[in-house]
Amino acid sequence: MKALKIPEATITRLSVYSRFLEAIDKKGIVTISSGEIAEGTGVSPAQVRKDLAYFGEFGTRGVGYNVKDLLKHTLKILGLTNRWSVVVVGAGNLGSALVSYRGFRQRGFDIVGVFDNDLTKIGKKLLDLEVLGTEEIPRVVKEHNVKMGVITAPASAAQDVANILVKSGVKAILNFAPTVLNVPDHVHVRNIDLSTKLEILTFHLGMENEGY
Repeated sequence: MKALKIPEATITRLSVYSRFLEAIDKKGIVTISSGEIAEGTGVSPAQVRKDLAYFGEFGTRGVGYNVKDLLKHTLKILGLTNRWSVVVVGAGNLGSALVSYRGFRQRGFDIVGVFDNDLTKIGKKLLDLEVLGTEEIPRVVKEHNVKMGVITAPASAAQDVANILVKSGVKAILNFAPTVLNVPDHVHVRNIDLSTKLEILTFHLGMENEGY
């Protein structure tokens, strides 16, 4: 199985399935059908079966899926059976909010460093982490074997930050800065532009108002 052949939309839905299965498992439910997964996650039963079929056969016809087993498989596929050390670069409002969000730790992501080049921010505490200067990135990445970085710095600084992360050994970047990053092919980048997401919503609202 080559990951590149798996549609990214399937990976996204797999994450949703895993969260749903975690909730169902906590309720003590032992087995579940594709229809019930579909109803709980807002997709069709056929889509659930198609998504899971990329990775093997997990259910029993006429019986359904064992909740614990399917949850274990989805977490393994998503790489969440291991813990991941993450660094955040940019200690402004967004960066501070991400560092303070405890949901990341629950899903296996440990934020081990937060950085900024603003002298008024360096030295301050965000939870149990001290904001460090960006020159400390290579040391922290090496010390904690960090493979993932989050950029919440301004667009004007994002490329320089990405260069430092890549040079330090980071292999995956989640970029909140509204700019396109140039990185080597072996580095995975996902861009999160919140303004674009809001514009998609206003598009749909506008279409409804126009009667389309």
